[in-house]
Amino acid sequence: MAEAIQFTLNGAPQAVAVEPADKIIDVLREHLNLTGTKRGCDDGTCGACTIVLDGEAKRACLLPAAKLAGATVLTIEGVNQGLEIHPIQKALIEAGAVQCGYCIPGIVLELYALYTKNVNASDDEIKTALSRHFCRCTGYEAIWEGAKLAQKFLQAKAG
Repeated sequence: MAEAIQFTLNGAPQAVAVEPADKIIDVLREHLNLTGTKRGCDDGTCGACTIVLDGEAKRACLLPAAKLAGATVLTIEGVNQGLEIHPIQKALIEAGAVQCGYCIPGIVLELYALYTKNVNASDDEIKTALSRHFCRCTGYEAIWEGAKLAQKFLQAKAG
């Protein structure tokens, strides 16, 4: 039996009816047509489905849709600032980290959650955050460079 839930999605109020078996990724992709949250492994390993839920990077493939009730959710579709891409996205592009693009939304949101909490995160904290994501294209060096460049962009913006 479907349950109606309300939450904030990318800054706007949202209401959806969810089934008990639905996962957050199902609600985002199937009910709301937000396909930037990618379905990869379906077991939380790859990071492609990462969203920011109440300020924390979370795997949308693992969480029941009921966790959305009353929550604040950010997806890749909500990261941009008007017509401007987010500094994290800009940095990853400039570093050559965006190739096929499948993993990038999750990485952007992982870094967004990390840098929102602490723009001065240590290299170890950044590496730990990035270690939760698989990328088959880049060899990870460009992603690392992009993460560090994003940090510089955000520090300059905050400073």
